[in-house]
Amino acid sequence: MEMLTLDPVTWAVAVMVAIVAGLVKGLVGFALPMVFISGLSLVLPPHLALAALIMPTFFTNGWQALRQGPAAALGSVKQFRIFLISGAICLAVSAQFVLYFVPATLFFLIGFLVTAFTLWHLVQVDVFQTEKSVMKDVLVGGCAGVLGGLSGIWGPPTVLYLTAIATEKSEQIRVQGVVYGLGAMALIVAHVGSGLLYTQSFVLSLVLVIPAVFGLWLGSRLQDLINQRGFRRLTLFILMVAGLNLLRRSLI
Repeated sequence: MEMLTLDPVTWAVAVMVAIVAGLVKGLVGFALPMVFISGLSLVLPPHLALAALIMPTFFTNGWQALRQGPAAALGSVKQFRIFLISGAICLAVSAQFVLYFVPATLFFLIGFLVTAFTLWHLVQVDVFQTEKSVMKDVLVGGCAGVLGGLSGIWGPPTVLYLTAIATEKSEQIRVQGVVYGLGAMALIVAHVGSGLLYTQSFVLSLVLVIPAVFGLWLGSRLQDLINQRGFRRLTLFILMVAGLNLLRRSLI
């Protein structure tokens, strides 16, 4: 199916999905690819749905990363450079297998771990915390990169890590924007190489930037009204939904 042959109902669904995806991302800083894939897969082939989320992901994360200025964004790049390098390498490699690989096992494993982690912490008073380290940056970054290259979804491992190291709300939003924005750049290059991003799918993806950015703006306005505790619990709830969605995808 090509972009120019989409019927009005499919277009309407795609635009609404983009707005909702942007809204959720504006609230908690992630989950845009998850919402995109889940929603667009109802009306588009999976590979076209994956291609459609690439440009909205790039632009919304650029906005999110630079919301507090270039200096703050650059500081986040330096702080998480090992995580970013590990994720970019694994994303570039795994993306070359997206047209041949059935990632059900990977979806199940990540989905189970994310769901179990968030469900447990949603019923606890305190969130488990750990210290940031080079080894953890490499392992979590690599895991996020593999998942991102195969599915366009790299949020759950990243957010789990940022939550576990007790990242403050505004910093977590900024770091996610930097991580996902650079990941989106790598995803564009990788999927031009894989053949997933061609002229028609690129135009479709570019058009959906507009409703996604509108949703992001709306969500960011609401996010400013949420305190740190409420933000953490909302993040964990969205993570649980993400984990359940990955489990669902592993069974389809």
